[in-house]
This record gives sequence, C-alpha cells and structure tokens, in this order.
Amino acid sequence: MTAPHFSHELSVAAALAREAGALLLAHLRAGFTVEHKTSADDPVTVADREASTLITTALAATFPDDGLLSEEEPDDHARLNHDRVWLVDPIDGTREYSTGLPDYCVSIGLVLGGQPILGVVYAPETDELYTGVVGQGAFLNDQPVAAPGPGPDWRVAVSDTEYTRELHAASLNGMKPSGSIALKLARIAAAQADATFSMSPRSEWDIAAGHALLRAAGGELTRRDGRPITYNQPHPHLEQGLIGGQPGAVAWLAGQVRALRLPTAHLGLQAHEPAWAALSPADRTDLQGHPGVNIRHADGQLLALLVVNPETRQVQRAEGDAFHLDRLTRDVTRALGPVALDTVPQNAAALDTAALDTSVLDTAET
Repeated sequence: MTAPHFSHELSVAAALAREAGALLLAHLRAGFTVEHKTSADDPVTVADREASTLITTALAATFPDDGLLSEEEPDDHARLNHDRVWLVDPIDGTREYSTGLPDYCVSIGLVLGGQPILGVVYAPETDELYTGVVGQGAFLNDQPVAAPGPGPDWRVAVSDTEYTRELHAASLNGMKPSGSIALKLARIAAAQADATFSMSPRSEWDIAAGHALLRAAGGELTRRDGRPITYNQPHPHLEQGLIGGQPGAVAWLAGQVRALRLPTAHLGLQAHEPAWAALSPADRTDLQGHPGVNIRHADGQLLALLVVNPETRQVQRAEGDAFHLDRLTRDVTRALGPVALDTVPQNAAALDTAALDTSVLDTAET
C-alpha cells in the first residue's frame, strides 16, 4: 500500500482506527449517556474516552519516543520537545455520533517538525478507511484514491451547523453540508468532494490526519487568510477558519468566499496578522498587545468585537451586530470556556446581550 518509509506507523494507526471504530459501534448498540463540555451542543461520551485511551495507550507503547496529543486526554506539554507527535481525535463528529447520524470518524495523524505527514481517518458506519503518507499517495480501503475532478462544477463540503445557521442563505454553488471536518478532508483527498472552508476555528486534533491525507493527494489546507498551519503548538487551537482542497477548486473557492464576504472568526488577534487591519485606527492603538482581542470579520470588514481577559474569561468589550457577536461569543467559549460579562457593551442598544449568556450557548461546529 505504501513505500517502506512510515509503513509501520501507517499499519499501526490503521489497525487502531479500525479497533476504535468497532468500540464505537459497540457502544452505539449498547447505549450510553451523553455528557457535555462547554455547552449543551459540545457533547462527550464514554465512547470518546475509551477510544482515546485505546489509541493513545497503544501509540505510547509502540512509539515511546513520540509525543501525543488527544482531544480527550490531559495535554502533556512534553510533546513540545518532540519532533514526531501523534494527534488523535477518537470521535470527530461526536454530535453526529451521539444523535445517531453516520457522519463521524476516528482520526489519527502524525506530524513531523510541525507538518502533517501521515493520516488515517476511519468512518465506522460505512467501513471507509482513508490512509496516506505525504509523498506516497492516499488510499481508500487500500486502493489508490481517484484523481481530482477538473471542475468547474466544484463540490464544496461545508459544516452542516454553519450551513443551517448562515451558509444556506449564501449564493455559493455546490455546497454539500456534512459533519466531521476530518471526514470532509479525507473525502476531498479521495475526490469525493473538491474543497472546503469554515467560518469557525478548529483544533489541531480535528484536522491533522485529514490535512495529511490532503497533502498526500496533492491538495492543501491553510488558514482563511492564506497563512500555513503549523502543528504541535503550545495552544493547539487554530485562531480562525480554514480553507482547503485541491488547488483549482481552492483558487475558485477563495475568490467566491471573498466576493460573497463570508465571515470568519479570528481569536487572539495580534497586530502582525492581516485581520488586524479590520480594527479602527483607535482600536489598533488601544488594543496593541492585548492577549484577548477576538473579532468576526468579512474580507476586512469588522462585524463583531469581543475583548476578553483570557485569565479570568471576563468580557471587557462587546460590540457589533448582534448575530455576529453571538457567533463570535460561541467561538470564544469553545476555545476558552464560558465567558462572563464584566462591563456593559459600549453600544448595548445594538446588542442582544443574551448572546453572552454562555449557559445556553451551543458552541459545537462540525
């Protein structure tokens, strides 16, 4: 299936993904209780935890010199001292899994020097195993994936959550809503779709395996502003939405996203980043160096601003359109945990302050 380089790693990861998938199906048959993390729409189950333990224990035993990062395990920052790091999402698409929908997967990726090099994504419901190593090709159930389509009728895999809330109103052709982001990327690598983008940020474990598969199939994944993604960061959460797929489709999609002014969040915004220009000149001065500047913008137009103290999670400023402020607050809550209103928003008359009632936020995006 692949050249000798990384063949052992790929074999181990593929076997673990299948074993974890069987565990997930067994829990579905037996039934389970759904718990929640940051909100009612941020579920976790015993299956997430057991699958994570299964995968990480085996990876640690087999590759003791590698680092590990799993969504469901405490973050051991010793990983930052490793060049090779495994990134695991035992169930990408827990919301779908916990509600009986098939659009979830097991995701296991290996990064080398911060770059995704190997990916395994397994969809238990359909028994689809996507595997790949950069430079050695991508495979679906041990068969080489099909070549990407020529366009121009590109198929855009989008978040079903984002589609329901916003994208259904956009004049973007070819949208195909679905769940797991890892499964979206795997299916693009296998030429079952052509490109994807998101408005909300994602975490490293969500995308590492799918990103490796994309690269193995000749595609790429970047931040929405075009900057590259480097993995195994101290804070393993990307600060903005993503865009990726096969080159021709991505070039077309990037133009469409700009022309339609489709928003993205940008969390922890810093002065050296392109989105800083969306702030007013006064705010660029006042907020210089602040660690908790979060915005939602569309091609440079500011839609919402949320300034939060990252240590206390107190909201210091909340401004903008009520809908976009609500979306931004959900993204910040997803990254930091529940936030608390510390001051009256400067333009409170324009805001629905219920958007900041994080006890009712449904922050999960897929």
